[in-house]
Amino acid sequence: MRMKDRLECYIDGYSRVNIYIIKDFYGGISQSFHLKDEQGKLIPLTVLNREDKGSHYAYSCAVDGELEAGRDYLMYEEHAQYCPAVWSHIVKTREFAEKYIPEDVRFGCDYTPQRTIFTVWAPTAVFLEVVLHERSGDRIINMNRRAKGIWSVKVDGDLKGVDYNYRIKVNGTIRDTVDPYNPFTGVNTSCTSVNSLKSIPLPEKVPLEPMKSQTDAIIYEASIRDMSAQKNNGFTHPKTYEAFGEINETTEAKKTGLAYIRDLGITHVQLMPVLDFGSVDEEYPSIYYNWGYDPMHYRAFEGSYSLNPKDPEKRILEFANLVQDLHKQGLKVNLDLVFNHVWKKEQFALENLVPDYYFLMDANGNYSNGSFCGNDIDSRPEMSRRYLLETCRMLVEDFDVDGFRFDLMGVLDYGLINDIARMARSIKPDFMIYGEGWDMPSYVPPELRASQNNQAKMPLVGQFSDRFREVIRGSNDRLENPGYSNGDISKIYDAAQVMQASVLENRFDAPYKAVNYVECHDNHTMWDKNRSVCFGAPRSERMKKQMLATAMVLLAQGIPFIHSGQEFGRTKQNLGNTYNRSDNYNMIDYHRRDELELLVDRFKELVEIRKNHPSLRLDTTEKIRNQVSTETIEDTVLVYKTRDDHESLVSFFNPSSRAFSYRLESEANVLFDSGHANPTKTQTVSIAPMSVVVCELI
Repeated sequence: MRMKDRLECYIDGYSRVNIYIIKDFYGGISQSFHLKDEQGKLIPLTVLNREDKGSHYAYSCAVDGELEAGRDYLMYEEHAQYCPAVWSHIVKTREFAEKYIPEDVRFGCDYTPQRTIFTVWAPTAVFLEVVLHERSGDRIINMNRRAKGIWSVKVDGDLKGVDYNYRIKVNGTIRDTVDPYNPFTGVNTSCTSVNSLKSIPLPEKVPLEPMKSQTDAIIYEASIRDMSAQKNNGFTHPKTYEAFGEINETTEAKKTGLAYIRDLGITHVQLMPVLDFGSVDEEYPSIYYNWGYDPMHYRAFEGSYSLNPKDPEKRILEFANLVQDLHKQGLKVNLDLVFNHVWKKEQFALENLVPDYYFLMDANGNYSNGSFCGNDIDSRPEMSRRYLLETCRMLVEDFDVDGFRFDLMGVLDYGLINDIARMARSIKPDFMIYGEGWDMPSYVPPELRASQNNQAKMPLVGQFSDRFREVIRGSNDRLENPGYSNGDISKIYDAAQVMQASVLENRFDAPYKAVNYVECHDNHTMWDKNRSVCFGAPRSERMKKQMLATAMVLLAQGIPFIHSGQEFGRTKQNLGNTYNRSDNYNMIDYHRRDELELLVDRFKELVEIRKNHPSLRLDTTEKIRNQVSTETIEDTVLVYKTRDDHESLVSFFNPSSRAFSYRLESEANVLFDSGHANPTKTQTVSIAPMSVVVCELI
């Protein structure tokens, strides 16, 4: 944000400087300006334009000389008042890129027992130092400026485990920052530690059979903390990486944590943010609760989930072991990545090294806020793109994860997402890439956004289907407005479309692009939504509607997405946004699970039906067009027919309070009947009120 101070100067190009003077300072008027570097060299500025900005006058000036990145400049106006000339929008220019974008360089801390090489990219820095926090005290080592804005230094000796920071002077300010390229961070991202992933005992990778199609996935979203937060459930260290992956006699007996997730039959666990976030004090993790959508370091793991957040190596090993613990149970691991914004821009390491380069700005230096978090990451500049791409490569190659879910993906550009998808698929052919493709109001041009509107430009990328959510669940904004599953029968033809992955209505061009859901961590749970829609109805009725909605997710074409606890009617006590509302609101309640075990059993049955019947998992639009059809019974019950060369299924969804019947073309095995209205074989199907029936023709 500009025009906060009385006098401001921004270097916005090699030939353009913008100056702002508050009106209560000499009326905001100055007739002349010049720049002066630290060696006393003067560079005149020529005023091209003066504009009234309300509280300030803005001056656009030409630069009558050559500017050099890595120098400190002060701007003087005619009354001999001065301020730092801030390297700002110039870092976004083509000329800057031509001068300072290096070839591929290994940045960060390159450690061996004999020496450590520290390397960063900071072309606008005046000086850079490595501050080693050794037992005898801090040792400060000057870094050397190389070509293309690279700074590096080699330090002899074995520095493993020594904490360090970079000290940098840029834009007239000296600040300390962590190493953004190094995953070994101290408590609360206070420092970085000399180490290497090659020098620690990462667990042996457990191979898993690749999926044949993305539509084979069943995604289950879970929080590290939530799964083990409830007391007396057998976890040795609740709310930690270790607890999430722990299986022991008690968790097996009580079916809690990973033992519970494993038995659900899902294929992928999507972990809510595990990369370092700033909204929980890692030294006192129980004081605050947060989902973790406040990133502070994209290559470090969150310390509040660690048994010892002060040990940089431990949290890395704990997360790495967790991934393999899930793999041992046959579960793949997707990570929720928050690449769209950071918690505190002024404390973000990349911002400290090259101010303004990594964040979206307009031509006037205003920061984009499409994420509504005060800043948006700019994924288009080359060094930003490389950083995010290489971060993802590290997560796939070193930590063996199986998929990425991108938070507010529409803030990013689709070119980056495609690059990540191609890179990840080259390592794991069945790697999953999907995200929230909402068309956010960021400064990225609409035609470049990784949004649902541009899904055709991202051939390997899935999108959360808000269309499915709104049709089946009902309005996300107005709780009292139902969807098809909870009573709005008028949406039956829309329901028919979303059950076919919305490919026939041209929302998606392939079924694997539709990630179908009615509940996720955001907004009210389905159970709490139905409390409003079905106000006054008995619990038994809400259970039926809960199961009907979940059944539609699991039986629809596309990729089913389940929020942890959805399978037993998870409640957040009627609150929609519980991102910081304590464990009491967010923990997985295994006592409630036991009370509503019938819902869990039905969920497992539906999961097995999906996994055992390929016609529910068709992988092309052409197959859906030729092998799926729908009809209705009295515009009330949705009849959903799927087939392939080996099977023919007919599913019925009845959200009404009436019973119906339907004569099949031949006798069928009844695979699922939530209303218990049919024998195991029948040709005339009875469809009970608020029920789901699945039949396989014989």
